[in-house]
Amino acid sequence: MATTPDDRTAEPQRGGQSATQQALEAQTALLPYALAVFAVSLPAYVWAGSHAVNAVWMTGTFAIFAAAWGAFYGVVNWLKDPEAANNTVKRGRVQILSALIWALAVAQIAAFSDGAGPAREPLLMTALAAAVVIIFFASPWLPSLLIVGPAAAAGPLIALFSRPQDNDLASNAWGAIALAMALALILNRILRRQFSMAAEREILIAERAGKVEEARRLAQSKSDLVATLSHEIRNGLTGVAHVLAAAAGRNGRGAPSREQLTAALDAANDLIAVLNTTLDSETAEAGRLSVDTRPFDPVALLRDLVLLNRPNASMKGLELTLHVPPELESGHAGAALADAHRARQIIANLIGNAVKFSVRGRVEARLEITAAGRLAIEIADTGPGLAADELERAFEPFARVERTSAGTSGAGLGLSLARQLARLMGGDLTAHSAVGVGSCFRLELPYDAHAVAERVVEAVEVAAPDPAERRTLKVLIAEDDALNAAMLRAVIEQLGHQVVHAVDGRRAFELAKICEFDLVMIDGRMPNMDGPETIAALRGLDGAAADVPIVAVIGGDAEEARECTDAGADAVLRKPVSVAAVARAVADAVAVTRKDALARLTA
Repeated sequence: MATTPDDRTAEPQRGGQSATQQALEAQTALLPYALAVFAVSLPAYVWAGSHAVNAVWMTGTFAIFAAAWGAFYGVVNWLKDPEAANNTVKRGRVQILSALIWALAVAQIAAFSDGAGPAREPLLMTALAAAVVIIFFASPWLPSLLIVGPAAAAGPLIALFSRPQDNDLASNAWGAIALAMALALILNRILRRQFSMAAEREILIAERAGKVEEARRLAQSKSDLVATLSHEIRNGLTGVAHVLAAAAGRNGRGAPSREQLTAALDAANDLIAVLNTTLDSETAEAGRLSVDTRPFDPVALLRDLVLLNRPNASMKGLELTLHVPPELESGHAGAALADAHRARQIIANLIGNAVKFSVRGRVEARLEITAAGRLAIEIADTGPGLAADELERAFEPFARVERTSAGTSGAGLGLSLARQLARLMGGDLTAHSAVGVGSCFRLELPYDAHAVAERVVEAVEVAAPDPAERRTLKVLIAEDDALNAAMLRAVIEQLGHQVVHAVDGRRAFELAKICEFDLVMIDGRMPNMDGPETIAALRGLDGAAADVPIVAVIGGDAEEARECTDAGADAVLRKPVSVAAVARAVADAVAVTRKDALARLTA
């Protein structure tokens, strides 16, 4: 198939020139040699022009030669301009037109050769030789060969075949032109194959360079990850180890004080936060992070987070306020369309940062519906503020602003991960800041004014129920990991309930058939029978056992949560669990009957 100048758009090359561009380059490389050949043949052309019918024709002959030579010289200089050389379509047209000027010169020689008398045949053979030369120089690019070659050969062949007595010579000339065209086509085919191989090679080189750069970036990310985690984990675990050593009575020290225990707990919580953020960031970097987009109430979520962070703000003397517009205050204005858990993660990070880095003043959380119909959540503070370059750096992975973050813990991933999550949910996270004034971070999310918010179980600080009013529940835990089971048991027993532990789903199912439980908490991924399978089996039991409230405890995967709820779970609790999260999950699970739960899940 012929290649056209439009192949510039049909042959996009990531690593170098296309086959068409290489063909044009090869033809361009021959232009100086073409000029040299035509310059050397100038005496023969002058001799041919001297046989013109009259002076006017002779002058026209020399003018055409000069125009062709000048056009070629101009094209050579024009192609030195990078912008002109990169315009494949224009470049191809110019090269074809400049070659057609030479074809016109050959045709003119053939035209006046009929009146040259004895010099007729030599003139026609000279014109024919010039046509072969033009065919050779046009051979690298197929469109030029197919257009210019026949045009250059047409004049001499027509003149030769115009007289019957020249049939033998005309046949030989026709054979010579046919042979020249065949050889030129073979040469063009070889060149095109070489050009295609070169283009593929360039693509492979570009892909390899991309892979090398990706590997380098990944290695740098892993290096930053190891360095950050090494620092944060070493410092945190050292403090926890010292407190635990004191609690165990080692080194002759007394029992740790309440302040030491609180500091150790804070260090452990910081470690968990760093690890969670790092794991989420690495998952997002690998493109495996998913979100579960569902309608949720942004006002309730923001109120919970403000309430949760207000004690920390009060301890620093900061005022933490929430501003909700009247159209959202009613609670009937629609819902945000995003992953509630991830949205909570972003906003908690923004509020936490505002409280952490603000020394005095206030922190404000604001909601509004933008003109484009999206939900905007702004977290503004009166902290140290950031310069433009510092603000840009703050959104880079593993990057921390030394001026403001000295003495604070963190992996430097919070804002980077928050922006990735926001964009993954169809929103965005932006910010503006001024040094010495403060910062304002703005989270935008899709919003539907007609959507109905779903209930979401999240870790929120809740007041402990009055022991006199609290009912002791018998809770069945299905968890194959011993450490997770111990943690969950400790939390539930701290809430005043009794716990029965099953090591897998099958054992939990057998226990549920012979014992009565007030609540079942099932791990989403277990051997023998996994979480969804166990939940479905429990719902298939006869009698009251089929209606027992079930809480699925999952690792955070949206697909896992969907499988558990589809199987019949009343609530979903994400690991790592906390006392507040378990208390809320238990309260939500036992507050509704099985029928109410089904109605809620299908709403």
